[in-house]
Amino acid sequence: MIRDIFMPALSSTMTEGKIVSWTKSPGDKVEKGETVVVVESDKADMDVESFYEGYLGAILVEEGLEAPVGATIALLAETEAEIETAKQQAAAGTSVPTETKAESPAPVATAATTTSAPVATTTPQNGRIVASPRAKKLAKQNKVDLKTLQGSGPYGRIVAEDVLKLVGKTVEPAPVQKLATPKPAHRVADLFEIAPQTPAPTPVTPGETVPLNKLQQVVVRNMVASLQIPEFRASYTIVTDPLDRLYKQIKPKGVTMTALLAKAVATCLVKHPKVNASYTEGAIHYNSDINIAVAVAMPDGGLITPVLQNPHQLDIYSLSRTWKDLVARSRNKQLGVDEYSNGTFTLSNLGMFGVTSFDAILPLGTGSILAVGASRPQVVVNDDGMFGVKRQMNVNITCDHRIIYGADAAAFLQDLAKFLETETQSLTL
Repeated sequence: MIRDIFMPALSSTMTEGKIVSWTKSPGDKVEKGETVVVVESDKADMDVESFYEGYLGAILVEEGLEAPVGATIALLAETEAEIETAKQQAAAGTSVPTETKAESPAPVATAATTTSAPVATTTPQNGRIVASPRAKKLAKQNKVDLKTLQGSGPYGRIVAEDVLKLVGKTVEPAPVQKLATPKPAHRVADLFEIAPQTPAPTPVTPGETVPLNKLQQVVVRNMVASLQIPEFRASYTIVTDPLDRLYKQIKPKGVTMTALLAKAVATCLVKHPKVNASYTEGAIHYNSDINIAVAVAMPDGGLITPVLQNPHQLDIYSLSRTWKDLVARSRNKQLGVDEYSNGTFTLSNLGMFGVTSFDAILPLGTGSILAVGASRPQVVVNDDGMFGVKRQMNVNITCDHRIIYGADAAAFLQDLAKFLETETQSLTL
């Protein structure tokens, strides 16, 4: 029997994928559950495993080329004797694309004979278990039978959080090498740098036209779609002297400013569930979790938003280690889908560049995004009429006006400012 290997849907928004590398060559033996190909989805490189045992008969889409979700990318022969048949079927198919087109993927060859079930996919088929690599690792570590779990990921995929909820604990991320951070030119870069490191721009040749990569294409589609949402913006000025002092004290212990801000925002969102909500057709969906997505620039263009899951429930030191791990793996395109796609509220920051104020575009599927500017010393008038100097930062929130009104956003910003100005020490608890 000859089976098709299809381009899998690795996320709910994925419409096409790019072949990063084939881990097997035509004629190689393939075990059930063994990785066959690495596919670049919207924002990560994912290992795609085989549901069947057999031999890789023919590759229809070579490395570096794209194919639509559901298209046949290779053929799997059940026996060694059928390898030649698979090659003949591949030769009889439509020619495969010779180069990647950024605007729309070229047609991909399909096999002459297909079967009802794909070899590589992320959706459950014939009762088989579909789980992320991290979920499988955690399940093995904690002796969890994946058959007992109901996946909460895209298309029922079992993700790491499903395993953690079952065992009732959190697992510390693996230690990563500390990212080198260049010495900032201004103090504001040290105090309000959301991402530990800003990637160097990719060299370009003046006059050339460079097609967008997969991640940039996704950003374009999402941003254009988000502009159809009726949104409004509100700004607030927050005194940061208490936050500055706290950060100086605990930064040597590995604490990041991102973790501090994410925990502060999540703590305030507990009292403002509508600001953490999202719009569904004719209804408001109140999220059960408070997951803070943080925008991170990618070295090869575009951005990704690693997600800190319920940061208000973690201690600041564990949260900082988690954040550093997420950033390191996002830059290496090693995040699982559940680690960048389930944010309920987004933080975006340009303060490290000295930007004092900016508006952020609302991400799809969320109700709010907070844009954080730089902290700067400002001359202010105290309540008694005396002049003084205080450090202040400007934050701008963009909200979906279908579910969040001006008073909702204003109340949230007011509580966030009060928390950062008077209750900052509670962040270390």
